[in-house]
Amino acid sequence: MYEAKKKDVRHDPIARGVVKTSAPGRERQMILLRQLLGDVLRRLRVRQGRTLREVSTLARVSLGYLSEVERGQKEASSELLASICGALGVPLSQVLREVSDQFALAELQAAPVLADAPEHERIPLAESVPGSISDSVFPEVKDMVAA
Repeated sequence: MYEAKKKDVRHDPIARGVVKTSAPGRERQMILLRQLLGDVLRRLRVRQGRTLREVSTLARVSLGYLSEVERGQKEASSELLASICGALGVPLSQVLREVSDQFALAELQAAPVLADAPEHERIPLAESVPGSISDSVFPEVKDMVAA
């Protein structure tokens, strides 16, 4: 019998950051911020060709803890995130921006799952789709979407 292949979520940060949760009568997806944040931090470190040991030493964080943060198993405090970003030479705002972009994509991918949610739990589609953002709110986002 045919079995559908499961998506390999190890290399897809959006899929990895989304977990299924069960609610009475329906199944929903929850986006885990800690996993998306860990993916962004790991991607930045690897892109720089740096080791966990090197970054953990510079950030004054234990190697094991940094590894758990990158794997989305631990929630990092703002102080810890600032220290890791400092060790990577990247502004915290850039990391948070990348996480925000990944989060927005994950929310859009999860939107059909939320279609059966009660009206008071739904985000109006016009507010959740990047192409509908007004020029006055986030013009730089609108420019990025248009490109």
